[in-house]
Order: sequence, then C-alpha cells, then structure tokens
Amino acid sequence: MKKTILTGLALLVSVVAFSQAKKPTIMVVPSKTWCNDMGYTKTFDTNGGSTVVPDYERAFLENGDLKVAITTINSMMGDMGFPLKDMEQNLNALSLSRAENMARTSKSSGSEVEQSPIDIINARAKSDIIFELYWKVNVRGPRRTLTYNLRALDAYTNKQVAAANGTSDPSLSAELAVLLQEAVNASMGNIERQLMAHFEDMGTKGREVALVVQKWESSPYDLESEFDGKELSELIEDWLSENTVNHVYSTLDATETMMEFEQVRIPLYGANNRPTDTRQWARGLVNFLKAKGVDSKLAMRGLGHATIIIGEK
Repeated sequence: MKKTILTGLALLVSVVAFSQAKKPTIMVVPSKTWCNDMGYTKTFDTNGGSTVVPDYERAFLENGDLKVAITTINSMMGDMGFPLKDMEQNLNALSLSRAENMARTSKSSGSEVEQSPIDIINARAKSDIIFELYWKVNVRGPRRTLTYNLRALDAYTNKQVAAANGTSDPSLSAELAVLLQEAVNASMGNIERQLMAHFEDMGTKGREVALVVQKWESSPYDLESEFDGKELSELIEDWLSENTVNHVYSTLDATETMMEFEQVRIPLYGANNRPTDTRQWARGLVNFLKAKGVDSKLAMRGLGHATIIIGEK
C-alpha cells in the first residue's frame, strides 16, 4: 500500500513538472512564397546583383486576410499554452527605430548594417520558433477549400523542427478563419508534440548555434600565435569545450586566419537561471580573449550565428 502511494505521488510530481515545463516562444510570419505570390516583395541591389525579400510591412498594411490568418494561428497556438510574439507589433516597433538603424555605420569602412527582414524582426522579438504560413483558397462552384503549409523553424539555426500541410474539406463558408481552422486543426496536436520534443532536446543537449572566429588584416595576432605555451586556436577550442553542453561542438575548418564551428551546443540558461542567447554566450569568449591581451569585435547574423574578429574592435 505504501509503495503504491509513493508511486502515485511520484507520478503526480512528474505530471505537474511536465505541465509547468517552459514552452518555446513562437512568432507566426507569412511565408516568402505567399509574399511573392501576392506581390509583397522588394528588391535590393547587392554586390552587383539583386536580392528579392518579402515586404512584410506592406503586406500587413494592405492585406486584411493576412491579419486574419496570423491571428487564427496565434489563437490556436495560444490555446495550447505557447507564448506568442506578434509580428505586426514588432514591425511597428521597428519602424520607430528605422532612421537610427539607417544612420548606423561601421567605424572603419562606413558600410551599413545588412540583415534580412526576418533577421531584423526576430532579433527584436527573440522568439524560439518561427512559423512560416502559406495558404491558398480554392474556389469550386459554391464550395471552397483551403490548402495550407505550416513550417516551424528554429530561429537560431533555420532548421525545420515541425511541419504540417494539407487541404480542408469542401465548405460553404467564405470566412478565411473558419477554413484555416478546419484545415489546420487536425494537425495541431502533432505539431505540439514535435515542438515540445525539439525544445526538450534543447533543454537536455543545449541550443544549437554557429561560431566563426576571424582576424582583422591589421591584427598583430593570428590563430597560430602562442599564449601560455598554446596556440590561440587551441585556447579557443579549450574555452568552447568548457562552455558548451556536454562539450559538444564541431570544427568545420581551422587555419591561421579563420576557425569555423557548427553544432555548437550552448546552455539555455546561464548564471542565476537567466536565459542565454548566442550573443551573451559569445561575449564570454570575447572576455576570455581580452584577458589574454587580444582585443576582438563581436558581430551577429540573426540570432544563432556569431562572428568574432580578433586584433581590434
């Protein structure tokens, strides 16, 4: 009897702990394909070529269906307890600081900051998962169906961690929200399981990020310079081993001027149980190098890719 009670208590504690587990924050965005199909794109000249990117601001301003679709998916994810980041509100906040960002240039070359629109938005929102939503309403006489594709990407790696797609049953409803709910509803349980499996994996193995270490041309040091009887490249790898979860990282390339690492597993939380992101984690390596007398500059690309350039700031 006593053993049964203890087993029941243990099970209850496990259930409570699982229900209180932190869920990943989510931001729903229109897919690039949807933006292109609807004509919400803009083109930039880059290095002699051109790059086409989504024009999210114009899409939200001109397309009422987009707001309905995003709100519908947000509502469904919110009902499952996922914390949400609102893309339109983040766009509004970004517009207030655009003038400042456009005026910002580098200290040496005077070049401007270059990032993709979604990188800029997510750098402010700091969501864990980006949901890319595509949909198309098909009209067959008086009936309508909705074809959709919902893809969840880890905001740090851009790797797909969950997905669902399909077409709703024919319906007489003309409301986009109803069609979208009917189409997606059957898949939401599976999406939730995929997301939680991914987030629990991060809790155990750490968040996956990437790191590149380079040198300025004017740097008095390269990665073969010796400090305390070791080459700088060895010291960097020692630091990585000590500051990654289970010492997990992969070295893609290493020369006297550059080191590239991927599948770098950093902890989700640092000192005092505070959430850790790639920039905060990489700042630790910057401080480590500074203690060795090596100045460096930290630059970010998106949320999950850090570059440290040694020799000066």
